[in-house]
Amino acid sequence: MVKIRFPDGTERSYPDATPIRDIVDGLGGRLKKEALAAQVDGVIKDLSFCLKNDAALKFLTFEDADGAGVFHHTSSHILAQAVKRLYPGVRLGIGPAIKDGFYYDFDREESFTPEDLEKIEAEMARIVEEDLPMERFELGREEAIAFFSALGEDYKVELIRDLPEDTIISCYRTGEFVDLCAGPHLPSTGSVKACKLLSLAGAYWRGSGENPMLQRIYGTSFPKKSLLDQYLHRLEEAKKRDHRKLGRELDLFSVHDEAPGFPFLHPRGMIIRNELEKFWREQHALAGYQEIKTPIILNRVLWERSGHWDHYKENMYFTRIDEQDFAVKPMNCPGSMLLYRLDLHSYRDLPIRLAELGLVHRHEMSGTLHGMMRVRAFTQDDAHIFMLPSQIKEEVAAVIELTDRIYSVFGFDYHVELSTRPEKAMGSEEMWELATTALREVLEERGMAFIINEGDGAFYGPKIDFHLRDSIGRTWQCGTIQLDFQMPEKFDLHYIGEDGQKHRPAVIHRVVYGSIERFMAVLIEHFAGAFPAWLAPVQAVVIPITDRHHAYAASVLKRLREAGIRAESDTRSEKVGYKIREAQLQKIPYMLVVGDKEAEAGSVAVRERAGGDRGSVEVSEFINALLGEIAASQLRCPETTIDRAL
Repeated sequence: MVKIRFPDGTERSYPDATPIRDIVDGLGGRLKKEALAAQVDGVIKDLSFCLKNDAALKFLTFEDADGAGVFHHTSSHILAQAVKRLYPGVRLGIGPAIKDGFYYDFDREESFTPEDLEKIEAEMARIVEEDLPMERFELGREEAIAFFSALGEDYKVELIRDLPEDTIISCYRTGEFVDLCAGPHLPSTGSVKACKLLSLAGAYWRGSGENPMLQRIYGTSFPKKSLLDQYLHRLEEAKKRDHRKLGRELDLFSVHDEAPGFPFLHPRGMIIRNELEKFWREQHALAGYQEIKTPIILNRVLWERSGHWDHYKENMYFTRIDEQDFAVKPMNCPGSMLLYRLDLHSYRDLPIRLAELGLVHRHEMSGTLHGMMRVRAFTQDDAHIFMLPSQIKEEVAAVIELTDRIYSVFGFDYHVELSTRPEKAMGSEEMWELATTALREVLEERGMAFIINEGDGAFYGPKIDFHLRDSIGRTWQCGTIQLDFQMPEKFDLHYIGEDGQKHRPAVIHRVVYGSIERFMAVLIEHFAGAFPAWLAPVQAVVIPITDRHHAYAASVLKRLREAGIRAESDTRSEKVGYKIREAQLQKIPYMLVVGDKEAEAGSVAVRERAGGDRGSVEVSEFINALLGEIAASQLRCPETTIDRAL
């Protein structure tokens, strides 16, 4: 008998070699229908796996990331089988699961077309309908080479030859189709109820430009058609919100061939950036931070001392000055360390909170560049907190509170992840355990749910990452809190303690926006370009009905601008309806129409971007109401808004 422990703490005994599928069936309930695979002592296995030893068992459904990965991986095999049925001469590359779907790489002389994707999708539906079992079998290395050579699958043979000679090779068979794969997989193809092929792309075999270019087919799949429909709706919504598209349409930023990965901000984009920076400075001043500025270029000796030269060199840019090697900074932390080291600090001085809007440069591959989301130069809203070890938990909690306050203004929910020691790391395991425990305890004491992200910490310390959820449910990693005991040692930082002796401070590295450029891109997509009034590049546009109302429109515009409102006037010789539609396309929060009646009464007819006609109001009333809305938005106090004031 084997003893099985379940996640709820219960234990049951089963006969040796009991398949996991039998255990699921015996438990019944939702799991019987929804279980896709299982974790056996943390290792993901097929439901056909037979339990031979005592183990901890957790069933995986589509709601689990690992369960969804198994589901999508099986879907990639169905895609490959469909392609081989329709185009037998195609040779197979690889087909992994990815976030929200899967892909498979194919070597085919002719290019796939959108019409081909329709045929392949239809064939995939037939394979699902056939409900073919996913049967795992194993071969010795030489057997596997002979097997896949006979099939003409050269890429599979290359993968097998890279494995040690004593490797047992696992394969999966579905009907007439066999693929090289470690698994695990679903029990059968019939579990994949809804598939959709999404796009085509080129991809070099094994990611090297020296290898053949293959054709990559991307797809997604779900256990229910309703879930697929929801996902496709989100994709359509995401296309409408693409920050690159809206950046052009709203005249916010551009990217040029002359500077790949280095976006240009236009005047309207600069307004948004300046508002973000102004808000950031206000909040940090209230939280006791002092703002600094450190150089963009620093010499090689500094980067060797910090550890970046050994751990981050491939992502850095270099130059020579006066026969010395220098690097353009990829991170701001070494500059803050130098500033702290300038003075002799007492324990009474700590914590010292140094904040910097620091421009950094990192080398990114050209294929990864993406608007303002993935760039080569960006500004981090960085801060470094130098503190006593006894102040760690208090300071981490204060950063969490500041981060939460800032995110709430934009309407973001978020979840957090705790990332632990990576494979390449500085410092002892004991120091890492101390730092990781401190971060974990702060999260637990605040009652915050969090996910452990094993091995994803910075090379100098563990971290808490904030993942924002936008208005259509996507998540974006922005803020981070990193606890560091390594750099104080590297830079010989100290303070004088109560005992009159030198002691090492601890350091928190943290960002809230993360990258201002990326945060702007997230905001563009979150709001679909329809920014709240306090962020909108143009907060109000004055629209005269005819030419004779231009003078009054100019006087209204003057009053708005004198009050600090970002306003424009549309005096083109176009109909009022056309001007209103144009203003709505530009997503301007308020349109102020003026004609004879308004000129005589000293008023404006207010149209709201989303709410339509709001009626006429005196100019001073509108100004006060809009200023109140702007102030209330930043304080998260909706009691004072245009709607209520009007």
